[in-house]
Amino acid sequence: MAVVSLDKTITLALSVRDRHASAQWYGQMLGFEVLYHADEAGWSELKTFTEGVTLGLGEQSEASPGNCVPVFGIGDIAAGRAALEAEGVRFDGPTQTIEGMVSTATFYDPDGNALMLAQDLTR
Repeated sequence: MAVVSLDKTITLALSVRDRHASAQWYGQMLGFEVLYHADEAGWSELKTFTEGVTLGLGEQSEASPGNCVPVFGIGDIAAGRAALEAEGVRFDGPTQTIEGMVSTATFYDPDGNALMLAQDLTR
């Protein structure tokens, strides 16, 4: 049985039509603080009040209400992915990398729920 070595972070990723407007709403309504807007990646992250938990806003032309993808931080995405794949876990295409920022890999649980691994490349 594969056990991947996750770090102590999780990002709850939501699909939204307008990241900047959504970030403003989450700030005004829930008090979340914008950590950054990565316009080239169509992504924004907000700090929540729970240590190690951020809210990620992925801009989509057609947002999918109710669609939340937990994104688990990992120190070595290649090793984690290899361990999961060795156990037959299905991934959605290759690992995606934005140089100097992040590498991500989407995978699915047995019921088809999307989950994601993310390796922070800024450190």
